[in-house]
Amino acid sequence: MSTTKPLGPFKLVTVNTAPERAYRLIGRVVENVKDKYTIIHAGNADSEEQVREVVTKEQPDVLFTASMWTPEQAKAIHAEAKEIMGPQLKTFALPQGLQVSRGPDAVVEFIEENLPALLEG
Repeated sequence: MSTTKPLGPFKLVTVNTAPERAYRLIGRVVENVKDKYTIIHAGNADSEEQVREVVTKEQPDVLFTASMWTPEQAKAIHAEAKEIMGPQLKTFALPQGLQVSRGPDAVVEFIEENLPALLEG
């Protein structure tokens, strides 16, 4: 058992057109990494139009865009969120189509593989 305190808390907002899936998948990630990181899934914007409202309300440390967004859309969403939160906001885009092509387990795995670089980098 590690005596090291988990890093965080990190307040996370997701941008996903399927909010229930976002909460379910992020819930799995939060549970799997809880010994290393404390992550609070504070909210989800289920459209590009909701990003400003949700980010302004939740004031996240981290923002994830789901795999239904094109790289261009993800870039625009990240830029808008950073406009509100400043450059210290950590952003992460899942590769377009990952959920469809490889399923939810691949999404969880991809996030977990990239978390250390994102949160500690």
